[in-house]
Amino acid sequence: MKMNEREQKALEIAAKTKIRRKAGTWLVPSQSGSGAGYRVDGQVLGCTCPDFEKRGSTCKHMFAVTYVLERERSIATMIEGDTTTTTVIEVLRYKQVWSAYNSAQTNEKSRFLALLYELCAGIDEPIQTMGRPRLSMADMIFSSAFKVYSTVSSRRFMTDLRDAYARHYFARLPHYNSIIGYLEKPELTPYLKQLIELSSLPLKSIETDFAVDASGFSTATYSRWFSAKYGKEMDQHDWIKVHLMCGVKTNIVTSVEISGAHVHDTNMFAPLVNSTAKRFDVEQVSADKAYSNKANLTVVENKGANPYIDFKKNTKPSGKVDIWHRMFHYYQMNQADFYQQYHKRSNVESTFSMIKAKFGGYLRSKTFTAQANEALCKILCHNLCCLIQSSYELGTEAAFWNE
Repeated sequence: MKMNEREQKALEIAAKTKIRRKAGTWLVPSQSGSGAGYRVDGQVLGCTCPDFEKRGSTCKHMFAVTYVLERERSIATMIEGDTTTTTVIEVLRYKQVWSAYNSAQTNEKSRFLALLYELCAGIDEPIQTMGRPRLSMADMIFSSAFKVYSTVSSRRFMTDLRDAYARHYFARLPHYNSIIGYLEKPELTPYLKQLIELSSLPLKSIETDFAVDASGFSTATYSRWFSAKYGKEMDQHDWIKVHLMCGVKTNIVTSVEISGAHVHDTNMFAPLVNSTAKRFDVEQVSADKAYSNKANLTVVENKGANPYIDFKKNTKPSGKVDIWHRMFHYYQMNQADFYQQYHKRSNVESTFSMIKAKFGGYLRSKTFTAQANEALCKILCHNLCCLIQSSYELGTEAAFWNE
């Protein structure tokens, strides 16, 4: 049976507001957010809203109370029929395995170099057709990623680079200015994306649930504009946006896209999901309201996975039975379970926090190409650190270039 407009609005009120009992009546907030709300009597026979006073028939606030009562009855039935069922959203707490953490941290740098060398060794070297003989692509990426891992300037980094050269991790020692120039090369970008995806594969058997989000990285360049409000020129640090998809158990990044500061997050959702689904068995994807639209839910459904994307405040049910309608109905009637799954989205926030805390949320490079490559190097370094942690904590082994 098709719902009328009042019933649809009542579903929104029941799903997104707090309806309370008080002195034999129900207090229903106004959908517009103004005023103290309205009172519906305990038998759901009347309401103090202008709509009921004018029409004398069931209003959206009365419908909302009815939906709340139905929801409470269904919850009570579940609890009586199955004593293990609960509607309380449990706070997930992750226990730190300190022995594994200590081992990973004390051995990280040496293992990082070995993993980075092994990863770069499989790169197909492009044929050089002109110019002076240059450093190989593998050595360029190795030195650039290692420099980002060190978090110091190119000049101060040379001590670490000489030590790596003495251990035969690359064929020729570059100049510190050359390392800066490597990041300026646009041909590095597809290689870095490929290595990020390959570095996530050792955890393929562990990660089935994923989360998507975007975050900004500040740059050394400025954007300037004339403010009509203040009558003067304004400026601020420019920034780029990193869009990524990560596993919710190990925080490994499975796909990444780089964009300008003002590209909308939702435009990058499908490329991230499609790229991850090529290599991983995706069972679930969670994301915040910025990604809430039918197209994104459909992309996840087409991969055989469940989308847990939060709905915006003004969301309405669709007129036909599709993934949007099904997930919105599930969201309304099973909010405790929905948010239990949606809570996994917080792990992508943790991933960005890990990257910025360890390698910095600031990009030293001046051009967009170099900034994008520098950001990708941060992601690659993060993935290798996740592999090292997982090897001690979960007993995984990092093997690249198997496929």
